[in-house]
Amino acid sequence: MSIKRNILASYVSQTYVTIIGIVIVPLYVKYMGAEAYGLVGFFAMLQAWFNLLDMGLTPTISRETARHRGGATDAFSYRRLVHALEGIFLFIALLGGGVLFALSGVIATDWLQASQLPFVEVQTALQLMAIIVAMRWLCGLYRAVISGAERLVWLGGFNTLVATMRFVGVLLVLVFVGITPTIFFSFQFAVAILELLGLLFHAYQLLPSIPRNQRQHFSLDWTPLKPVLKFSLTIAFTSSIWVLVTQTDKLLLSKLLPLAEYGHFTLAVLAASGVMIISSPISGAIMPRMAMLEAEGDHAGLIRIYRQATQLSVIVASAASLTLVFCAEPLLLAWTGDKALAHQAMPVLILYALGNGILAISAFPYYLQYAKGDLRLHLIGNAWFVLLLIPAIVWAVSQYGAVGAGYVWLAMNIIYFVTWVPLVHHKFEPGLNVRWFLQDVLVICSIVALTGYGLIAVWPVTDNRWYQAVVVVAMGLCLLFSGALASSVVRTKLVAWNHLRKVNRVGLV
Repeated sequence: MSIKRNILASYVSQTYVTIIGIVIVPLYVKYMGAEAYGLVGFFAMLQAWFNLLDMGLTPTISRETARHRGGATDAFSYRRLVHALEGIFLFIALLGGGVLFALSGVIATDWLQASQLPFVEVQTALQLMAIIVAMRWLCGLYRAVISGAERLVWLGGFNTLVATMRFVGVLLVLVFVGITPTIFFSFQFAVAILELLGLLFHAYQLLPSIPRNQRQHFSLDWTPLKPVLKFSLTIAFTSSIWVLVTQTDKLLLSKLLPLAEYGHFTLAVLAASGVMIISSPISGAIMPRMAMLEAEGDHAGLIRIYRQATQLSVIVASAASLTLVFCAEPLLLAWTGDKALAHQAMPVLILYALGNGILAISAFPYYLQYAKGDLRLHLIGNAWFVLLLIPAIVWAVSQYGAVGAGYVWLAMNIIYFVTWVPLVHHKFEPGLNVRWFLQDVLVICSIVALTGYGLIAVWPVTDNRWYQAVVVVAMGLCLLFSGALASSVVRTKLVAWNHLRKVNRVGLV
């Protein structure tokens, strides 16, 4: 399967999901109100915290699927592993969802600071959230099988369909049926059922068949987990740290801020998360391929894909994050139409956008360790990261609120990038880091930043909402184009394409 096609399909799908999610949010706020939208933000945070129960199993099955395709495991062992993981996922989904369901009353009264929504409405919404979160988390197993099999074109199309129902479909329900949180989350529950059934059916189509003479010995047990247990538990720890790193500020602010203000904070963080969202399709496409190349012993091919993907990710992440930095207030004004909200949320958006841009780049050494199957350094680095981050976040949020959390987020990502990333590269590929940093990262980021500074200095400022939208889009495209021209990978592709075009023209003559 073409990795270019997979990346393109993932980008098209992820871009659509991102854009539709962002465009629809102001309409949610308009119809539901800021306080009810605060519940939506709390729901998104719950989904992230639920990943603590993953235990590293989702990335493990994706990697083992890729390894099976590379010939590292046989069909019988792979099928047993999938079925063992199914049992674990189902048990944890029931346990985790049940606990959230049981605690809905306590969360509604003692945690969330709702002043307008009735208690019964908030509790019912929380109960529906518990069920939906458990179902969507269960979807992760089957999505990992499909991703590991590199069926990203189908997965992208399916994700697009689900996102359309989740965002556009529910908006129609809010307009024509009712605008209560109960109605909103009831519809999301129905979509979650369809999502789970679709992923389950396609994942089972991809599983290898078992020879007839082996089927009588096929049974469900957890023995197949033993060979991958160390790798899985390492990912589990680092995944837990990732949740702590990215969600602690949101958890604390959901307690400290009134629900309406928390909804506004969620808007800024959602806009900044676009940096990570549009960068993730690259990692989703290269991780299974890198794992397969490692299984095949093609080290040169692995490093080549690693560096090429780094440049692509830097182009996208730097263009996206710096567009948000240079156009933070115009973007929020164009998005929400609320000048006061745009001015208030601007600092949070700038800080989180910069932090997310650095994070998208510094995540690459993890992909290298993932392919090698050795996450020891990743575990140690993230452990130190969270040990420093959590106390700093707690103090900053209590003293300075959302802006304090933003400053801590940016500072910690800078520290991680300049200290730990070089250490990981030295361990797994000595001599790579300087070339990787200078050629694959710094050149592109510098050109993009200089382009942004030049453009923002000459473009006039106005309060017109639609003009602001045009400015943001134009800025993003210009920065993306400048980053592409700064990339040696893109320039090489353009030269090769131009040469091929000339050859074809001569052939026609």
